[in-house]
Amino acid sequence: MRILLTNDDGIGAAGLHALRRALVAQEDLDVSVVAPDSNRSATARSITTRTPIWVEEVPLDDGSGAYATDGTPVDCVRFADLGLVGERPDLIVSGINHGSNLGDDITYSGTVAAALEGIVLGIPAIAVSQQSAAREMGFLPGPGFDFEIAARICARLVDFLGADPLPPETLLNVNVPAGTPTGVEVTRLGKRVYEDELKLVEEEGSRRRYQIYGFAPTYQEDPGTDLTAIAEGRVSITPVHFDLTDRKGLDRLREAELEHALGEALPAAVEARPARTEP
Repeated sequence: MRILLTNDDGIGAAGLHALRRALVAQEDLDVSVVAPDSNRSATARSITTRTPIWVEEVPLDDGSGAYATDGTPVDCVRFADLGLVGERPDLIVSGINHGSNLGDDITYSGTVAAALEGIVLGIPAIAVSQQSAAREMGFLPGPGFDFEIAARICARLVDFLGADPLPPETLLNVNVPAGTPTGVEVTRLGKRVYEDELKLVEEEGSRRRYQIYGFAPTYQEDPGTDLTAIAEGRVSITPVHFDLTDRKGLDRLREAELEHALGEALPAAVEARPARTEP
């Protein structure tokens, strides 16, 4: 199986290298590494469109090589898909992130964004994140990480998926709690409760600096969610797909006959079209 390993914490991140060591120890895995040249946390699904992207080959401690780019995590996946590492990957593995990616926070995460890019391209993916020793439940990680358990879990998960592959449109968002996990739970995404505020940090003439993020968000305690599983010390595995369509909303809007309601705003030729009749 050909694996692309990437992350959003950068090519030098300890979590990336812990996971790489665990993957290359597995039989029949061809692991390539393409990662940002520095930290790109919270870049979500941003891409580099206005300038060409630098790529540098960098040596790793075992004598193998990797690629560092000045692009984003999504750019890294695109590089692999377009042939930078040879054949197209069979699986994208993103992580291990320094800090959790839970609930609504996954929409900000560069780690999860790389995995999402995989399923956009038809390549199944895993995103792996590690809670810090501070057991933070927010998106800003506390100090202290031990990645060994998370690396072993991800390697076993890759082995499992070799025999029972994910559908191409699915990713697994894996979060590992600090310390020794008490179990593994298949979860759904939980709900964040953000406690952001507008905090003035500095003034310089007509300019002001504000802090608006990072005020320790809480969450809704709801059994079966990733947030509750991590708070209770269990590994959380959440299947995620990219279809954001609100299925109930489709039916509601169709029943509302929006084309008729908005008819005055449409060109005359469209407006004159006979109204749809139900069979």
